[in-house]
Amino acid sequence: MSEARDDSRLSLEFCGLHFNTPLVLLSGCVGFGEEYTRVAGFSNRDAGAVCLKGTTGAARPGNPPHRVYETPEGMLNAIGLQNPGVEQVVGGILPGLDYDETRFIANVSGSTIEEYIAVTRAFDDSPVDAIEINISCPNVKEGGVAFGNDPDMSARVVEACRSVTQKPLITKLSPNQTDIAENARRCIEAGTDGFAVINTLMGMAVDAESGRAVIGNNQGGLSGPAIKPVALLKVHQVHQVAKAHGIPIIGQGGVTRAEDALEFLLAGASTVGVGTGLFYDPLCLPKILAGINDYMDRHGIGHVSELTGRLQLNEGFSGCGVPD
Repeated sequence: MSEARDDSRLSLEFCGLHFNTPLVLLSGCVGFGEEYTRVAGFSNRDAGAVCLKGTTGAARPGNPPHRVYETPEGMLNAIGLQNPGVEQVVGGILPGLDYDETRFIANVSGSTIEEYIAVTRAFDDSPVDAIEINISCPNVKEGGVAFGNDPDMSARVVEACRSVTQKPLITKLSPNQTDIAENARRCIEAGTDGFAVINTLMGMAVDAESGRAVIGNNQGGLSGPAIKPVALLKVHQVHQVAKAHGIPIIGQGGVTRAEDALEFLLAGASTVGVGTGLFYDPLCLPKILAGINDYMDRHGIGHVSELTGRLQLNEGFSGCGVPD
């Protein structure tokens, strides 16, 4: 067991749940909590929580290949929510998880409000500790517009899920929208307990020789270090709304080192998500935790929670960087 994992300065409360560390393994990157446990030296105990793979009502086969493509400082993916369906996840997968290791957060996805309700209700009657709502899914009843890109639709999803569970609800916000702070405000009113900021940015890869799109689905979600500047800004913007309500944030998008995690904490995150960074280094978690500890030692900080929102903005400038 690593020294960083035992350090009480790194444990915290998130949405009423005790996390051993401020690191969260992100949905879609660690399967259903077992994938990286096959790697020698890896332990889920280094994470405060693990977000399980996105789950829908019925099983989904996912998108045609190619579904993953490496980009400079990042990765495009269009997996297509491949999963065995909520009945198999709850009945066949969740019983095999080790709930003494870490907290487990289900990820709910859907194409209709009714599907979100059904999947959330199924996870409410399960041993998972919390439920993350993926509102970046297309609404099939509204022409395919993503729920998360419209504040009204986002709030409707949160309100619907809130009505069928008492477990903590974490809303995963999309950066592909006009005003993420307004969306956050509406989700708070609808009953969310926390936020995950941000989901992937939409992108495309083109093969110039063939003249074709590389990703089978033509477009995919961009993750990795390339999106970190955008993610930091969005975390800061959501924190300005959430802090008055005591709503915590999982800051995510391009975290591979302790310095990245510290930047998200300073910008307003309470915990920090690691996803694509595991593909760079599957054993990065203890290194990140050790780096956070070292930073707190050097700056005289007693607990990791003291870092949240300590960002000092330059005076005389508005949020968009234009002089007032």
